[in-house]
Amino acid sequence: MHNKYKKIILIVTSLGAFIIPFMTSSVNIALPAINSDLPMNSVLLNWVVLSYTLSMAIFVLPFGKLADLIGRKKLLLIGLFVFTLASFLCGISGNALLLISGRILQGISSATVTVTVVSILTCVYPAGQRGKALGLNVAMTYVGLSSGPYLGGLLTKHLGWRSIFIFIACVVLLAFVLLLTVKEEWMVTKDEKVDYAGSIIFGFSVLGIVAGFSFISTGYGWLLIAFGVLSAFLFVKVEKKVLYPVLDIRLLKENKTLSFSCLAALINYCATFAISFLISLYLQILEGYNPAQAGLVLMAQPIIMALLSPITGMLSDKMHPQKIASVGMAVTTLGLSFFIFLSPVTSVVTVIFALLVIGLGFAFFTSPNTNAIMSSVENRYYGTASGILGSARTIGQTLSMGLATSILTAYIGAGQIKVSHSLELLSAVKLTFLIMTIVCFIGIFFSLAGYKSGQAK
Repeated sequence: MHNKYKKIILIVTSLGAFIIPFMTSSVNIALPAINSDLPMNSVLLNWVVLSYTLSMAIFVLPFGKLADLIGRKKLLLIGLFVFTLASFLCGISGNALLLISGRILQGISSATVTVTVVSILTCVYPAGQRGKALGLNVAMTYVGLSSGPYLGGLLTKHLGWRSIFIFIACVVLLAFVLLLTVKEEWMVTKDEKVDYAGSIIFGFSVLGIVAGFSFISTGYGWLLIAFGVLSAFLFVKVEKKVLYPVLDIRLLKENKTLSFSCLAALINYCATFAISFLISLYLQILEGYNPAQAGLVLMAQPIIMALLSPITGMLSDKMHPQKIASVGMAVTTLGLSFFIFLSPVTSVVTVIFALLVIGLGFAFFTSPNTNAIMSSVENRYYGTASGILGSARTIGQTLSMGLATSILTAYIGAGQIKVSHSLELLSAVKLTFLIMTIVCFIGIFFSLAGYKSGQAK
């Protein structure tokens, strides 16, 4: 590939890595402002976040396969274009329904970005250079996470929460224009067909489980979860018989590094994604911080990630990546445990220290884990592997938010979260972090299983 296009690809994929976490973290910090402008109960407010991650979780797996069929660049272009339109829609929303509709479109288009940036980078950069490139990509993810709370807080404070969506639309449009200048395309499996049945069943499975967790305090929450689990069993059964499955069960069964590493990623995000949401509520409602101040505190975690991820990425080119990832998972568990002991008198220094420890663990987990996954498959499976990883990540994120939502609803009810709910909010936050710590601890062993399977080859 021409060096000029190689640099453009690096810029575009870096912007793609920045967009999704920035959108998530900036909206998290703006939730109280959104709630004031468009009054909604706690369930609807959580769905402003959940609708985005849930849509991504549903579509990321089929889009990973689709990228290999129609071309990774083409799918990325479509996704960037739709994301731009969806962001403008969110920015002009006059009610909760329109905002959540825009967030759903953002989530669907984000799925295309998630699966294509990693697979394109893996195609462009060979083994030996891949860890460094993926490390930079992960670093940009954390730049998005770190700048999101502060920049989102500033935009919300001075220009209103709608300005967040207008800003990100401009960034996405820039990536779209840059990608149009690249002539090369990456597609491998032209003769295969789209597995529509498997994609639909997979979507129903994710929707049932995640929506069920969100409404778990109600009677039909458990019914939705049961429906999702049954759909998951049906999905596996169907995929075993389809000629061109959206998820190659045999690939997961034969490639233990891929399966255990993706499972570790799912557990890691399940245990950590709700951190910014919960700490944002804690700081603004219990401690009285404004959005910009809360954003500054939340920057501690992703700043460490952004600084260290390129280094851990390069390290994973020289050492067994899953061994490094397992250490990262253990450090993350330690960081999460600090939040179990939150109280109204917990100092902001303690909160920042815990976020720094979690950021350190994340940096040691994410880049090496991604490198282990992408290096464990052949070129023709890059899109599929990226889709599986993306699914693991987004399902973990939605489960994390679903867990937080269900516990908050159980303690506070379906009404608006107010200062008068401070004690109930604190109890809900502490219980959520206790569960997340236990989940992350379990994840260490799955990460180690990926390391041992790689050693056995």
